[in-house]
Amino acid sequence: MQGTQRAQRSQGSQETPRWFDDDAGPVVRPYAMTRGRTTSPGQHRLDLIAVVIAEARAIGAPEADQTLSPEHVDIVELCRDTPQSVAELAAELDLPIGVVRVLIGDLVDDELVHVTRPVPPAELPDESILRDVISGLRAL
Repeated sequence: MQGTQRAQRSQGSQETPRWFDDDAGPVVRPYAMTRGRTTSPGQHRLDLIAVVIAEARAIGAPEADQTLSPEHVDIVELCRDTPQSVAELAAELDLPIGVVRVLIGDLVDDELVHVTRPVPPAELPDESILRDVISGLRAL
C-alpha cells in the first residue's frame, strides 16, 4: 500500500483519498512533449532573445489543428497579440528552454510562427561612426 493511502486510512475510512502533491498538477516529462527529440527538423538557431511572432494564418484557431500539441497551441496563442522572446515563452509555459526551442522549431516548419533574431554585434555599426554622424548633424 502506498504511503499516501496509508496516511489517509489511518485518519479515517470515510475520507476520500487525497494525495499530498495535488498542487503539482499533471506531470508530463519534457521528452514526451518533444516525442524524444532534442532538435526539430530544420530547426533554426534560437537564441534566448530571439523573438517569436505568430503568422497571419495562425491567428485563426490553432487549437483546431489536431496535429498540434497543447504546448504548440499555447506558444501560438502567447505570440498572437505580442511577440515573445524564447526566454519569455519558456518562463510563461514553465518549460525548459530546450523543449521550447524544439516546439518553436516545429511551429516554424509548419509556418505558424516566424522568428526574428537579434543583430549580431559584429554587424552593428561602430560607435565611432555613429559619433561622427551625430557630430555632422550637429554641425548642420
